[in-house]
Amino acid sequence: MSGHSKWHTIKHKKGAADAKRGKVFTRIIKELAVAARQGGGDADSNPRLRTIIAEAKSVNMPADNIKRAIQRGTGELPGVSYDEITYEGYGPGGAALIIETLTDNKNRTVGEMRHLLGKYGGNLAAENSVAWMFDKKGYIVVDKSQAEEDALMAAAIEAGADDMRDDGDSWEVVSAPDTFQKVLEAVKGLGVEPGAAEIAMLPQNYVKLEGKPAQQMVRLMEAVEEHDDTKKVWSNADIEEKEIEASLA
Repeated sequence: MSGHSKWHTIKHKKGAADAKRGKVFTRIIKELAVAARQGGGDADSNPRLRTIIAEAKSVNMPADNIKRAIQRGTGELPGVSYDEITYEGYGPGGAALIIETLTDNKNRTVGEMRHLLGKYGGNLAAENSVAWMFDKKGYIVVDKSQAEEDALMAAAIEAGADDMRDDGDSWEVVSAPDTFQKVLEAVKGLGVEPGAAEIAMLPQNYVKLEGKPAQQMVRLMEAVEEHDDTKKVWSNADIEEKEIEASLA
């Protein structure tokens, strides 16, 4: 799991210091609207909406902002309609990319994504050309300082988790998407606040990158993540922490 978790963990730590809150709020507002449009505005009966509301609260989004975003999704308030579009591609060294977006203009977004990938040594690929390399899973990261291994494993497995893995400074709890919410609630029931908790596209295998391709790949992922329409970026690149830190310096 080192490729995904290294990137994710470092992004989380870095984000604590210099998170672009406006960018985070914009993405969450779009996700709230889409979730409400697709499943209704009642969080009790809409698990996806409930998860996004929890994320909104974790970054201290005002309750009024959350409410208005949901009302735009349900049509109670006027607002822009967003489409969920997933792009697939390759980065430097042949590493695969899955880019999830929320956009109000498909033509603009695909053009800008193609430009970004080309700028950093990558290219867009056809649909389903890399998706088969990933599994959709519930994914929770817990810092080891927050939970004892046995207690965390017992709670997670009892709630339906498939596996718990050691990733150095943290534990990774993996589940099926439909049991993710229950597992997350069990983990939080231990008084733990996960460093990451989401439905993720986890690679089946990794592509090891070093030197220039590794640093170029990190810059590519940074650029794509910072795009206004980007929701999430996944990659099977296995990049050492020193390469990531060098690229982000």
